[in-house]
Amino acid sequence: MSSDLDVAHNQRLTTTGNRFKGYVVAVGASAGGLDALERFFQGLPASTGAAYVVIQHLSPDHKSMMANLLSRHTAMPVVTVEHDMKIEADRVHLIPPASMMSVSGDVLRLSPKNPRGLTLPVDHFFSSLAKEYGNRGIGVILSGTGSDGTRGSVVINDAGGFLLAQDPESAKFDGMPRSVIATGLVDAILPPEELGPRLLEHIHQLPHVKIRMPVLATEIDQDNAHEEVMHLLQHSGGINFREYKPATVMRRMERRMQVRQTPDLLNYVRLLSADRGELATLRRELLIPVTSFFRDPEAFEILSETAVKTIVAERPDNQPIRVWAPGIATGEEAYSLAILFAEAFDRARRWPNFKLFATDVESQNVEVGGAGVFSEAITAEISPERLEKFFLRRGNHFVVKTEIRQSIVFARHNLLEDPPFTRMDLVSCRNLLIYFRSEAQERALRRLQYAMAPGGFMFLGPSETLANLQSDFTAVSSKHKIYRILRHVALPLDTAIASLSRSSVTGARPRPGVRTQGVASDAAAIDAAQNLLLRSYAPTSLLLNQRHDLLHVFGDVSHYLRIGEGAVTLDLAKLLPSSLVAIAKALLYKAARDRAPLRSDVLGLSLDEKRTERLRLVARPLEPPHGEPHLLLSFETEPHLVVCTEGDGVNGGLAAAPTLSPAQIETLSLDRETAQRLETLERELAATRESLQATIEELETANEELQATNEELMASNEELQSSNEELQSVNEELYTVNAENQEKIEILNRLNADLDGMAKAASIATVFVDSQLRLTRFTPEATALFKIRDGDLGRPIDDFTNLLQYPEFLPELHRTIASGEMLQHEIDAANGRHYLARVLPYAVRSGEARGAVATFVDITTLRDVERLQAVLDSLPEHVAVLDANGVITMVNRSWGDFASENSYLSLQNSGLGTNYLDVCDLRQIADEATLREAMIGIRRVLEGKATAFSIEYPRHTVDEQRWYVMHVAPIEHPGGGVIISHINISQWSSGKNSQLES
Repeated sequence: MSSDLDVAHNQRLTTTGNRFKGYVVAVGASAGGLDALERFFQGLPASTGAAYVVIQHLSPDHKSMMANLLSRHTAMPVVTVEHDMKIEADRVHLIPPASMMSVSGDVLRLSPKNPRGLTLPVDHFFSSLAKEYGNRGIGVILSGTGSDGTRGSVVINDAGGFLLAQDPESAKFDGMPRSVIATGLVDAILPPEELGPRLLEHIHQLPHVKIRMPVLATEIDQDNAHEEVMHLLQHSGGINFREYKPATVMRRMERRMQVRQTPDLLNYVRLLSADRGELATLRRELLIPVTSFFRDPEAFEILSETAVKTIVAERPDNQPIRVWAPGIATGEEAYSLAILFAEAFDRARRWPNFKLFATDVESQNVEVGGAGVFSEAITAEISPERLEKFFLRRGNHFVVKTEIRQSIVFARHNLLEDPPFTRMDLVSCRNLLIYFRSEAQERALRRLQYAMAPGGFMFLGPSETLANLQSDFTAVSSKHKIYRILRHVALPLDTAIASLSRSSVTGARPRPGVRTQGVASDAAAIDAAQNLLLRSYAPTSLLLNQRHDLLHVFGDVSHYLRIGEGAVTLDLAKLLPSSLVAIAKALLYKAARDRAPLRSDVLGLSLDEKRTERLRLVARPLEPPHGEPHLLLSFETEPHLVVCTEGDGVNGGLAAAPTLSPAQIETLSLDRETAQRLETLERELAATRESLQATIEELETANEELQATNEELMASNEELQSSNEELQSVNEELYTVNAENQEKIEILNRLNADLDGMAKAASIATVFVDSQLRLTRFTPEATALFKIRDGDLGRPIDDFTNLLQYPEFLPELHRTIASGEMLQHEIDAANGRHYLARVLPYAVRSGEARGAVATFVDITTLRDVERLQAVLDSLPEHVAVLDANGVITMVNRSWGDFASENSYLSLQNSGLGTNYLDVCDLRQIADEATLREAMIGIRRVLEGKATAFSIEYPRHTVDEQRWYVMHVAPIEHPGGGVIISHINISQWSSGKNSQLES
């Protein structure tokens, strides 16, 4: 049954002003979840008003790339959560690795994950979301292994939230979706791309499914719609929800109305009439199995130290210990109690007979509890020691061990309508009474009190009280609601019998129709009159079916029926005193066979030690106009035949008993009937023996077939074991492959880092485009030429303006992609720079569509060097440029021509890269003093000790006298160096000499 989480959260919403007001969508995923997440977010627009939180099972040893991967599939910002980060609408919040995340108010809290034990981050966050946001919490379960998210989804549904799950057929790993779908609480099961639109329909309350509403046979109005829902629920499941608190029932109905987008209760009634699946869903929602092992551990610890310890210590070995746990949902509480008693038995070193009756009104819950199979989520509720001792692990599930399961009897039982169990040493009824009306609570408590043995204990939930029964109990622990009975009460027999037949005879209240008030008052008067006549004149009678099961009681039957110890039954033979059983069965058998009333001789029935009543039993067949035949057994007391053994009656020991005079009814001769019955039984016994012999022969044949089948099963089991070994081997191979993949990913990460580093080191503007000219990657230098940003990946390259004076850029990209050839041009840009543009093809894998990569190398400096060389080449002087060490770095054309024309000063000694000071042989053109002066002058200028240096020297040939001037000037640059020029001044020198001679 659901709890009041949604009420508590609504109260917090009204008192907290800064709480996030929108919906919070929690998305749980595990293995294979990346693809599902991408498809889920692709189906969502950028603006929904909701906040999204993604909880995944992430490896703590690897940096998550989820933010980068998801941002490619949604326009919403994707962030990795930090501690105390505020929730924002239209943003995707990702759980970081090695963390558990919860929500508190409007902030997300992080805590470290336990590195050893099993952690369930989806369950943890879902539970906190339900507590904080109630019906504004939405849970989505996508692909993954295991069962994480299942218990958290139950809590979200309990708080009135909305649940979605990926269709298992579309999931790469269907463990998580199938586990949550098995709860029966999921509101929609769809492929990931359809979950987003369905989510928007719920957030904005848009119509989803149009169901053709039938016209009811008796049209109802809005006021009677609630009663019609109650009637439909009781008719389909046999549970009268009128006994439950109206606010709780209405809240669950409103949640279903919100999920199915029905505007009012009247339309929802029509939907329930048309859709039986919705009716079953509503019943399950009203009976949500919200439970856990050792719920409220401190209370169970006190229960073990007080009630359980006392019961085990006081109970003799020859008497069984009996425990009853009504409303057990899926069985966790029942198994918790059984574990407490098993531990107590071990401590006391004695193991008495123990039986625990676990009951619930919902058959599906009983089946789930009886299976004793639970998900891995119970590791958060049960200690490792108890898991090891009382459970067996089977894959992702835990199975209760046989010694615990065999001590529990699971059964369907309605606490408000079915007879209670008896002689119970402990009754544990937790978190069930709070959902009943006050009258139903008192009736349930009376039944629980009746079920308890003298000195028994009662264990209630934290919000439950004993109400008017306080004086009948003493508190063992008021804080934890553990009580011990002081006064045992007897449940009135007519009340018990009436409760047994209420569901089959009385049914629900009349369904509302066109006329209700007059009919109801007339029926009440008629019922009152009939009851008066029955009490005054009619004999006490029992209505039975053909199987002699009790259906209804007329009058006071407290003298004639007894409810014995053990399981409750409606069989008349188990209810009548032993002295009346044989006569009653003979009467009923013959009356049903002959279809005529019969009565017995006068019988004596002992009422107590002092009184004996004389009466006749009368059996009458009933054949209603519609339906199967029934039987009516009456107890007709003889007038003045109630014998009082001590003479305290008013008529000398005889007390008159009013009755109707019997009609002319045949009196059954018990001896004759017994002889006939004996003959019939002997014939039936002979036939049964023959049938038994034939059955034995068939069983022998079947046994041989079963032996053959068993051998086949053994062979199949061996094959399964072999298959299991093969699967284990495959599993190990998968681990190896996974390790290899991790290594390849690491290599890829290193290569990617190398590529990024190389691109940054080269400082070359580069852009990558795919076959559709969409931008896939670029270097930082490309932003100086193209107006692009990091968020522009995926957009066409022609969407961006650029500074290139390159009109053929796009056509050449298409040409390169189509033909695979490389294209190269020198181009200018609007920023005054010059670039060498290269367009090259590239493909990730052979056979796939090619893309292109365009590089733009800045060659402005090369252009400047070429211009400087041209300037130097235009000079007639011989010019060379030396660096700071005297090495020649540049010469002009005149220098090279002069060197090649004069073999004594070859290019080898004066070319680029040679040291001018080492190889320049001035001794051929000057004396030693002049050579020394030139070397000193060059070095002084190189070292910055002189601003310039010049020297005149001869360079005569056989045919001609030539004079040169060497001028050395420093280069004003951080790199230093000098420029040397040799100027031919022969004409000046010859003119000067002529003047001197003249």
